[in-house]
Amino acid sequence: MTKTMTAVEIAEPGGPDVLRATTRPVPEPAADEVLIRLKWAGVNRPDALQRAGMYAPPPGASDLPGLEGAGEIVARGAGVSDLAVGDKVCALLPGGGYAQYVTTPAAHCLPVPAGMELREAACLPETFFTVWSNVFGRGALKGGERFLVHGGSSGIGTTAIQLAHAFGARVFATAGSTEKCAVCERLGAERAINYREEDFVEVLRAEGGADLILDMVGGDYLPRNVKALADDGRLVQIAFLQGPKVELNFAQVMMRRLTITGSTLRPQSDLAKARIAEGLRTHVWPLIEAGRVAPVMDSEFPLEEAAAAHERMESSAHIGKIVLRVD
Repeated sequence: MTKTMTAVEIAEPGGPDVLRATTRPVPEPAADEVLIRLKWAGVNRPDALQRAGMYAPPPGASDLPGLEGAGEIVARGAGVSDLAVGDKVCALLPGGGYAQYVTTPAAHCLPVPAGMELREAACLPETFFTVWSNVFGRGALKGGERFLVHGGSSGIGTTAIQLAHAFGARVFATAGSTEKCAVCERLGAERAINYREEDFVEVLRAEGGADLILDMVGGDYLPRNVKALADDGRLVQIAFLQGPKVELNFAQVMMRRLTITGSTLRPQSDLAKARIAEGLRTHVWPLIEAGRVAPVMDSEFPLEEAAAAHERMESSAHIGKIVLRVD
């Protein structure tokens, strides 16, 4: 008899109301995969894009939303030897996180940091994989450099601020309210810029320009980011909340030797994600266990109320991470 589980699926492309509770078969781990009994699942912008029909799952991935979670390993596929049934892990998922059970490559699992609850651990993978690979890998941030992150009070932003500060960078952030700016500064930003009241280009140019910018806004921020960069600066693009198309004067890029790059996490190979996980285990997990870096928690919702969680996220009123309680 096939075992079943509670899950939340996307009934059709649309707004938060298209998310509905359903019953699905419990998936079985393939070779090199584990089956996790989830306790908590993180809620992320890509989930909303998938719900809206704008971000299709990669081939072979679950059609259920959910890219990160934390829980207990309950089964292992062939070839898995470094994780055991009963291990508590947090994991980057190819999809399927809005459910009681999910499979994922074993190499994409990380131990729950010592002293951390599963609720907080569920918020680590998506943002920490993204920030580590883009800020420190693709963006090559170094101590002493000036780093600007847009959306500083988001899950990505709060993670980027803390990690950049921990590794010795001078951190600047943009946010949309006095409260959000105060949070950014408490986390390690030396200057938080309320984009409703100040021009981040002027602020950064007065400091000599940003050596690295992490942006998820896009749209008219692209040419403004170019102006805010120092000579030889780098811009890493990870999302386009205001759209991916814009007119840009590339003469400035050439004359000032700027680098514009970017990435999305989900389409990358299993091997690439495994390498990111290993970098986190080596360089970032000790910072978490030492209490120097921690996820900023906004709110929690029962799994069946995933629609309300999406409404909260898309309101942009949240600060930090939103999670779903699976149990």
